[in-house]
Amino acid sequence: MAEPANAPPQLPPAQLSGAQPTYALPPSVPLESTFPEPLGALMLARAIPDVRLLPVEALASALRRTLARHGRKLLGYRDPRGHERLRRELATMLSCPYGLATSPDGVMVTRGSQQALFLVAGALLSPGDLVALEALGSPLAWAALRHGKAELTPIPVDDEGLDLDALERLVKQRRLRAVHVTPHHQFPTNAVMPSERRARLAALAVEHRFLIIEDDYDREFQYEGRTLPPVAAGAGGANVIYLGSLSKLLAPGLRVGYVMAPAAVLERIANLRAACDVQGDAIVECAIAELFEDGELLRHVRRMREAYGRRREVLAEALKRHLGDVLTFAVPDGGMAIWARVAPSIDTDAWALAGEKRRVIFRGAALFDFAGRSRPFVRLGFTYHNEAELREAAVRMAEALPTVRKNNPRK
Repeated sequence: MAEPANAPPQLPPAQLSGAQPTYALPPSVPLESTFPEPLGALMLARAIPDVRLLPVEALASALRRTLARHGRKLLGYRDPRGHERLRRELATMLSCPYGLATSPDGVMVTRGSQQALFLVAGALLSPGDLVALEALGSPLAWAALRHGKAELTPIPVDDEGLDLDALERLVKQRRLRAVHVTPHHQFPTNAVMPSERRARLAALAVEHRFLIIEDDYDREFQYEGRTLPPVAAGAGGANVIYLGSLSKLLAPGLRVGYVMAPAAVLERIANLRAACDVQGDAIVECAIAELFEDGELLRHVRRMREAYGRRREVLAEALKRHLGDVLTFAVPDGGMAIWARVAPSIDTDAWALAGEKRRVIFRGAALFDFAGRSRPFVRLGFTYHNEAELREAAVRMAEALPTVRKNNPRK
């Protein structure tokens, strides 16, 4: 029988030979994606929404209606789990088409999925707990997981996501408390974990009594093929803490995410949230609930999916045209960025620096590697800029190439 999601680990982690190596985080977590871009720069390093597409009038109207009808009530103290109207809409969304059986009491609204992960770590992890994560991933996610003083250990990823053979070797040697995973569009590689591997991950969690923290950060952006059900929707779902974000649908500055978990887990998370943040922004939450209710949010998602699908194709074509001899990639079926392999003749990190001088900002894989190792890959976001800007970004990347080829005698 699976251990309850809020139960403490039964055994302390033991150091055994052959265990996966662990690494310390660098002294500072890269936060450049939150900074204003340099004047005139094209930011391929940003796989975030283009706020120019935000339905500003619809949002403003929803905010005005919310204040006019409920302002006095909303401006007081509220439930730290979030506004009940938004939790109800999220529960409906998660139930269909996501296939997650939940209710408003099973969902908590947070200030983005980053806060959701931070609260999960603070509420469920204890000092010394062993947490597995994808060896290529998000430094901000790693920082949140370290909040509970957990010991983090990286697991390799391949073309189908987290390497479960490596994970199984780990859990046979050490007591694992949790694994953090992005199975839908693995961050940063965009790999999609197939159904069979998802089922095996859930079965491992049940057998070895660890939690799965499923981070479904951009599920709505699927342009081709079918969207697989979350791990949380299958057998063993009771062992899964499911995180998502509305910030990717609307705008990062609105800071709306959510966590779905058993009621006892949500109570612990809500208590922690109340101790540091008291509550979320009830006015914004209620206004977004209105966008759900009148269908505007669904219409907006459809418009964004269409626009981002076109941008994906434009960037892929521009990269092939201007950088076909140095970049190899598959056009992703979904997500917000292209993950491309860089030719051995190119110094990837030097190329990124040279690109900054030409006002195109992109980053190599070292930023996403848990050990900070340089790898011959780049992640290029296609959602933040329009088609003309994406074509220009590819031109600027090509212009930065001559100074960074490894056989360049000037180096």
